[in-house]
This record gives sequence, C-alpha cells and structure tokens, in this order.
Amino acid sequence: MKKFNFRKVLDGLTAASPVGSSGGGSGSGAGGSVHPGGTAGAAGTPREEIQETLTSDYFQICKTVRHGFPYLPTALAFDPVQKILAIGTRTGAIRILGRPGVDCYCQHESGAAVLQLQFLINEGALVSACADDALHLWNLRQKRPAILHSLKFNRERITYCHLPFQSKWLYVGTERGNTHIVNIESFILSGYVIMWNKAIELSTKTHPGPVVHLSDSPRDEGKLLIGYENGTIVFWDLRSKRADLRAYYDEAIHSVAWHHEGKQFMCSHSDGSLTLWNLKSPNRPFQTTIPHGKVQRDGKKPESCKPILKVEYKTCKNSEPFVVFSGGLSYDKPCRRPSLTIMHGKAITVLEMDHPIVDFLTLCETPYPNEFQEPYAVVVLLEKDLIVVDLTQTNFPIFENPYPIDIHESPVTCTEYFADCPPDLIPVLYSVGAKHKKQGYSNKEWPISGGAWNLGAQTYPEIIITGHADGSVKFWDASAITLQMLYKLKTSKVFEKQKVGEGKTTAEIVEEDPFAVQMMYWCPESRIFCVAGVSAYVIVYRFSKHEVNTEIASLEVRLQSEVEDIITPEPETNPPFPDASSQLPSLKSLSGSTNTVACEGTMKDSIPCLSVKARPVRMPPGYQADLVIQLVWVDGEPPQQITSLAVNSAYGLVAFGNCNGLAVVDFMQKTVLLSMGTLDLYGSSDPYQRQPRSPRKSRQFAAGLTELSDSPVSLELERCKSPTSDHVNGHCTSPTSQSCGSGKRLSSADVSRANRRGPGRPPFRKAQSAACMEISLPVTTEENRENSFSRSRSSSVSSIDRDSKEAITALFFMESFARKNDSAVSSCLWVGTGLGMVIILSLNLPASDDLRHSEPVVVSPSGTVLTLKGAVLTFACLDCMGTLTHQPYEVWRDPHSADDGDKTRKRKLVMHSPSSSQDMGDHQFAVICSEKQAKVFSLPSQTCLYVHNITETSFLLRADVVTLCNSVCLACFCANGHIMTLSLPSLRPLLDMNYLPVTDMRIARTFCFTNEGQALYLSSPTEIQRLTYSQEMCDNLQDMLGDLFTPVETPEAQNRGFLKGLFGGSGQAFDREELFGEATAGKASRSLAQHIPGSGGIEGVRGAAGGVIGDLTRARIALDERGQKLGELDERTASMMASAEAFSKHAHEVMLKYKDKKWYQF
Repeated sequence: MKKFNFRKVLDGLTAASPVGSSGGGSGSGAGGSVHPGGTAGAAGTPREEIQETLTSDYFQICKTVRHGFPYLPTALAFDPVQKILAIGTRTGAIRILGRPGVDCYCQHESGAAVLQLQFLINEGALVSACADDALHLWNLRQKRPAILHSLKFNRERITYCHLPFQSKWLYVGTERGNTHIVNIESFILSGYVIMWNKAIELSTKTHPGPVVHLSDSPRDEGKLLIGYENGTIVFWDLRSKRADLRAYYDEAIHSVAWHHEGKQFMCSHSDGSLTLWNLKSPNRPFQTTIPHGKVQRDGKKPESCKPILKVEYKTCKNSEPFVVFSGGLSYDKPCRRPSLTIMHGKAITVLEMDHPIVDFLTLCETPYPNEFQEPYAVVVLLEKDLIVVDLTQTNFPIFENPYPIDIHESPVTCTEYFADCPPDLIPVLYSVGAKHKKQGYSNKEWPISGGAWNLGAQTYPEIIITGHADGSVKFWDASAITLQMLYKLKTSKVFEKQKVGEGKTTAEIVEEDPFAVQMMYWCPESRIFCVAGVSAYVIVYRFSKHEVNTEIASLEVRLQSEVEDIITPEPETNPPFPDASSQLPSLKSLSGSTNTVACEGTMKDSIPCLSVKARPVRMPPGYQADLVIQLVWVDGEPPQQITSLAVNSAYGLVAFGNCNGLAVVDFMQKTVLLSMGTLDLYGSSDPYQRQPRSPRKSRQFAAGLTELSDSPVSLELERCKSPTSDHVNGHCTSPTSQSCGSGKRLSSADVSRANRRGPGRPPFRKAQSAACMEISLPVTTEENRENSFSRSRSSSVSSIDRDSKEAITALFFMESFARKNDSAVSSCLWVGTGLGMVIILSLNLPASDDLRHSEPVVVSPSGTVLTLKGAVLTFACLDCMGTLTHQPYEVWRDPHSADDGDKTRKRKLVMHSPSSSQDMGDHQFAVICSEKQAKVFSLPSQTCLYVHNITETSFLLRADVVTLCNSVCLACFCANGHIMTLSLPSLRPLLDMNYLPVTDMRIARTFCFTNEGQALYLSSPTEIQRLTYSQEMCDNLQDMLGDLFTPVETPEAQNRGFLKGLFGGSGQAFDREELFGEATAGKASRSLAQHIPGSGGIEGVRGAAGGVIGDLTRARIALDERGQKLGELDERTASMMASAEAFSKHAHEVMLKYKDKKWYQF
C-alpha cells in the first residue's frame, strides 16, 4: 500500500517532464506527470490521506474470448466422436465450437487463408492446410490449442488433403497432380509419391490438372481414389504401385463421394451433373443425372446447369440413401438464391439460403466409412451464417443455433460494456426477450455438443449492448466469458415507415440506414436507456414489464449555426460539392446550387429528418419509448449529428450536443430547458478573445438558441492547437479542419456542409458503419474521422470557422461543487468541448418530489471554466477518500404497474454512492481526460492537483474511469494501439502496452473499457473480441475456458459377419507403416518440404487435461521430441560414417600408390 504526500510529489517534478519525448520505447510519447506545487484550501490535506492500492503488478493484457461468426470462412471440419466443429477463415483463423460455452479461437501466424481442415478423429488434434502451402498439426488437448508441427511445401501447391479414419498417414494432393504422403506423428514426408504421369495412361497427351479429390476405398484401405480436375479418375493400388482402373468424363470434376460398400462412387461436375460409377465397368458412368436441368422434349440430354461444387452420398439401413449437394441450379433463374439440395429416394428438396454456401458436411452416426452411414444432420457453412439441418424429419427443419453468430445481422455501429451490473437485470431482460423467440425449429438437441465447460470462479453479471445500422439495439448476457442474446430493441419502430412511392418527400439527411444507432447511454440501476441516431434524434426509453398502447411524446429542437459569408481555404478550383442531391439525399427533391438547398421551391426550416408516429402505438413489455427529441432543419441547413449524450434518472434530464451547441431536455415534463450555441455557454467566462462581428439582421430562434459568431480564430486560439491538427502526409487530421491550399470564397453553408460531410459524402452510409470502415489511423481524412467516430475527437482549431464549430464532446451529470469555494455540493452538468474546455452548468431542481412534475428546472452557467489540451473525452468524480462517486439515480419502478395507478407515489432517489460516506465531505476530486492529457482537480478550490500528458504524438480514442480490485483507475486506448492505465487520483502510469494497431475505424469506434479489468472491440465486421487488462483474470483464465477434448470411447466397428468378410471384398488390414515407412519407401527429397517444429510442445501440456490424459500427452510429446532427436542423431551418425568411409578409401588408395616404392623414390 502506497501513501502519497506533498514531498514525494515535489520530488517527482525532477524526474518527470511535462513534455514527452516522441522517441519513447512505447511509441506513445513518454509523457510525464506534472504535479504543480502549491495548494489552496483543503487541497493539501487529501493528498496525505489517500492511499492508492493499485500498482503495476495488478495489470496484464491478454485476449480472453472471441464471439460472433468467423469472418470470411473458407473451410469446415467435424469430429463425429468428439462432436466438435472447426471453421477456417481467409485471414488464417480457426474457430473450434462445441457445446455452448466451448468456443476457441486460434490464429496462424502467417495469416494465410485456411484451405482445408481435417480432424484426427477422437485424437484431440487437427490438421490445417493453408494457402501458403503449409500443413500444421494443432494440439486440441489443451484449452488454448497450439501448433505441434508444421510442414512447408517449397515446390508444389497443396490442393487437397485426406486423412483416413484411425490412420497416421495423410494423403496430400498438389496442383501439379502429384500425391504425397505425410506421417502425422513426425510430420515428415514419406518417400512414397504417386506421380501424375504414372497415374494416367501413357497415351494421354494432356496434363490431368490439379488433384481435387483423394479418398481410400471403404472396402480396401490399400486402394486410393484420385480425382483430377479435368475429369480423370484413377483407382490406385498402393501395394502394387499401379492404377487398377481409370475413368474419364468430359466435364471437370468438383467432388467425389463413395457408397459405403465401396463398389460405387458418385462425382459432381461443372455442368451441374452427377455421375454414378461402378468399379466393375469404369468405361462410362452407369447413371448420369442433371437434377435441376430441364428435360428436353426431343429426348436429348438435359441442358447444363451451374456447377455442383460438392456432393455427399450417405446410405441408410432402413431407407433410401441421401444425396446432398450444393449448387447445380439452372442458368435461366439468375435471381435464385444459393441452395442446398437434398435428394432422398425420389423426393428432391431445395433449401434456399440467405448467403452463398462455403462448405457443408453431413453428420453421420458412425465414423467408419464402410458401414451404413445413417446421416442425421447437415452442417451448412454460409458466408455469413452457420445452419444445421435436421435430416431425421421429413420437412428438414433447422436446429436453433445456440451460438451468438448473429451479432452482424445488421452492421454494428457502436458498443457499450457493463461489468458487475445489478444481478436482477439479466433474468428480467431475458424474460421480456424470450417472448419474441421464433418457432419452427427442430425439437432435437443441438448436435455439435462436444467439449466441457463450467462457470469458473468469476460470477459477477456482465452485459454487452450493441447498436446497429438498422436502428436495432441488442442486449447480450456476457457473464463468465460467454455471450447469449437477451433482448432486442428496434428503435426504428417509433418512426413512420418510408413508403417506396414517396421516395422524395421528407427531409432525411442520410442515403442509407437513417435509423443507425450512433450513441447509447444506459443507467442499469434506473433502467433508463437512451439512443442517439444518425438522423439527429434522441430517444429516451423506460423499462416496463407490462404491455401498453400509447402515443409517443416528441419534441423538436433548433440547434444550428447561422449562415454567413466567410473565407475558407480550398485546395481545388472545382466546386467541392457539384451535386447537392447526392450529398443530401432527402425525400424531397433538392435543386439549385450548393449555397441554397431548396425543396419544392421552399427552403426547409423547422422540420425534423424523420416523422414520429402520431397514432397510439402498441409497446410490448421491455423498453418502451418515453420521449423522442429531434433536431430540425434551420434555414435550409440540416441538423448536425449528435456527438455527446448523457441521461440522469434522478434529475429527469437528458443532455446532448453536437458541433453547434448543447440541448438539455426535461424528459419528465417533456420540455426543452436549454438549446444554446457552444460559445454562449461560456457567458462572460470565454477564455478566448473572439473578434466582434459586423452587425447584421438578428433572427428570433425558437427554444432559446443564441446566434453563434463566425469570426477568424485569434492568435491565442491558434497556439492551443494540439499536434493532431497538424497536417500529416497531406491530410488534415482534425475532424473539423478544412483541406489546406489556396483560399476560395464560399458561403458558410458550404463550409458547414463540408465540415459535416466532406466532398461528395453523406453523413452516414452503410459502408461507413463500424463494421465496414477500413481507414488507417491516425492519418485520416477529415470526413472519414468525423463520420466514423461516435463523438468528435478533434483537438484542433485548424479551420478558420473553428470557433463557431466547437463541438460538445462529453457530458456528465453529477452532484459536485459548481463554483469556487462553494460550501455544499449541488446538481451540475459538466460539459466538455472539442477545444478542451470544460464548462460547469448549474441545475436548479424543484426542492420536493411533489413539485418535480410542475415546477420548472432552471439550467444556468456557473461561470466555472476549466481547460485541457485536446478534445474532452470523459469525466469522473472521486470523493474525499478517493472512492469513485456514482452518479445520482432513481431506483427503478415499473411506470405501468397495476398497483400504482396514481401519480402521487414517491420517487426513490439515490443521490450518493453507497460505498462513500453519507456526506460527500468538504471536498472532492474531478477527473477529466481529454485525447491528449488527464487532469485531476480539487473541488471546490478548482486547484489542478495532478496533470499527466498521456501522448504527444497520437491521441486517445477512448478513456474510461473504471474500478478494479476495489480501487479505481483511468483506462485509455490510444490511436497508436497502446492501452494505458493511470492511478487515481495521482495519475501514475501503471500500464502501457502496445497491444493493437488501429488499422480501421471499426476498432476505434467500438473499443470500450469496463469495470473488473475488462474491455472489448469489434475485431472484424462479424466478431467481438474481449480482452482483460487485469493480472488476476489473466491468471484465472485457464479455469474459465472450455475443454475442447474430453475422453470418449471410439465406437466399435460393426461385426461384418463371416460370409460378408469372405465374399465382400478384401477387408483385410492394410499395413501403411510397412508401405510408407522409411525402410520401404525411403526418404523424400529434402528440398520438397521443410519441417518446422511448433510451439505447442511442453508449454501446451500445461493446459492439457489432468490425470491419465495429461500423462499420455506428455509422454507422446516426449516421444515425438525423442524421436526427432534420434532422427537427427541418426543423420549425424550416417554422415560421420560416410565421412570415415571416404577417409578410409582415400587412405587405402594412398597406401597402394606408394606400397612398392623405396624411400629414395618419394
């Protein structure tokens, strides 16, 4: 436990520099803490009292779990005994899924796409073949799988792999048409190779193409079926090293499937046909069908269709066989969706899919290929979904998927994460969400049920909220590193639907996704939820367990800067916005020049972007809209998007701001309390000397909006620019800066439009949702940064029009000291701006609860203005003991409960955090963090106690004050990829790790911290990555993860019977070791492939299951390593023997040469 006093603070001044050097090893600019000497009032006392318990030992960063659908899937595999599924992706990732809770993510270091996956069935291992022509063996007998061996092919490209059941020899087909054989245990190539020119007939003049299929015969493991792309099929006898038979077809082969008896096989072709071949008559197929081809009238062959990419042929003991294939649809129906066809007897069922099919697998009762297969389900991997079809029911229903793979159902635009929230919330949200469950699923258990998972030691409830481009909001139970959908809220339901015929009649400001969720604010204790949408609206929701039918209250707010001619720099001579209608798509036609936006001859004014439903609306139990607040058009200028949002249930207020100003609304009385430009919030406390404007005609603005000035930036303001406003590589990195270049006269309508959208861009497109943005940071163009961030990240003043565009970037309701030397705390609203200014507004609430619905709330500037460098990101308040003070809140009560019909019931308010003392003490600490620095102020004296310059060369994307181990710290995520934590209140650096390069805006927009050392971000458009920065959770993570491998007995093979064994073909055991081993086949060429030992050796054993399994794993790995060392020793011995033999031979030759010579003849 460390105690801070004044002397140590002064000592720190000598070591810490206020200006960080950019050459720091961390890359974030080694900013130092600045502790100003001299204190006023009571500020000196607390520094001696507060004991900070957090040290750097409490922090460590590691990834915990990844949720969602694997991004860009390419391959699929299933272990029928362990019942686990593996999915490979184009980015080199592998996701392994079992029962709910068993979900593992692995990544190939090369990042090469996964071509194929093969389980070593019931062995706890997986082979992956990648696009860089490398094979990898993964050990799944540990909670975090690792690579045991790799084999990199140097001269040939891998096209297909096949591993027979209970075999240790892997067949590998290549692009050249050759087939190699790899020993799975040692991962060394056998000298046995099937060359393409030996497999085909000598008379064949053309190359057969790459190997597209390999499989051994179900009747005889010594026979290998090789399929070549051009339509050649070779049945190769491994013992005699020659082709038993060859078959030719004039269409390219895509896949081959055996009948379980091994007498027939089926091929799928590029013309949409299926051919069935008999081994006894290989000259031509004995059956050819084009399942979706139209039968010609004159008896000709049916017309060709799209290629059948894969076919599976599965037999049943008591019914007709199943033939399942993907593709093969006719060309004359171009609009048909991707389909999976199931042929069972004479019945043909076509299952249409929402997305293209990547791969599919038929799940069967037996792992043995020579038994009746008895298929019971088909796993279909789509580009954006995973579906399992039940084959045991005639209507082929799908199973209800227990995995959270629909995160991306609509692109995610924002996220919030709440750890350690009230425990009753999860069951309550689930109860209202369960009523919307879909019907029609299979009644069978989910078939992918392998692995084992338990809750672990972590038991506190966690909730993740995702906002989406279609206006939906999803609440997820994220407790104990799982993810389960609780409740879905559709915010678009409060608005009228846009009719197709009225495509040009409203005032929308976005082309697509007008309901996209931009920001969310949730108070778990009061269950108040608030959403800010991209079309400049805010919706306040209350939670109720009862269905109601009521009208939706709505308010309209004017919040707009005036139009005035100014000079602005412009790099190009062309007008920046040649087509106004393309940037401002609205339902009314836009005409005229870019200076005036006209709709049907009249200028848009005082109209909102969307229409709220005017009729009574049925609201089911759950979140019900209490109030809709919309910003309106002003003089032809659309409203600016909302950059900050805060709600307080105890005060009954919602506040939001944009680059024009701030609005405060009383959602209890449904009135607008304040609608004011940012400059007017300062009052007489404006720290900048703004030049007076020329007089002009004043306008009366509704809702109390005051005119904003459009004056040139003063010299003092220019000096306050942060490094992010400088021009880097030709780009302005400030969200609101203009491009640099020659001056050009524009009206400020153009400028504000440029500030809002950038050239030719609407404020929000589907392609710019958080799931789609791919922009490098921190060097970004201004329109992308402004459109992408959930709040303005500007810390610069590089635009001439900047002082009229001072965005509100952070809002915080709190009981605090509004003015210097106040004797008691009062209700306040803290306002942070893009210039790093902090303005405190006083809130005068009615004295008693009885008057709250009738007496007005007064919002007034307190005169207090604090300053930081960079745009303000977050606020927090600590009491005099350094404990985090919770914002005041109203305890939740159902607004529509039957027993409380009257309005006189008392509101139960909690004004102080239960963890702190009843009286707040005579002082408190205000923690303020901007994108450049953090400051801690003592209130009411307003003395800056601590300053820490977090970064000089970059800027923060996210900062949150969080609790960890019963203490509090400031967690920051920087645009250069660093995650940092600072102690509070002293702002000592505790952690600084270069964790994640911010490669696109999706990460920047969705990264968020929460309590107990947890954080998350959207790692791909379809996946949420969770991580921890807590050492304790890193230590306990192994216990929380699921086991992929569990000891299961391999089912016994069916007794074939005497007669079947006698006449059913050569079912005798086939000794592959004798045939492929080094003694018989010799060694493969060393230049063909390179063996690379993996990192999953003894380290991986630590995570393996205990007891016998762990011992076996250790013994097996030890044997592998011993065998490898013995092999190396053997090679060395052979080399030494060869060297000794050469020396002996040379010595013998010398002896013979000089044997008969005398001494004088030398």
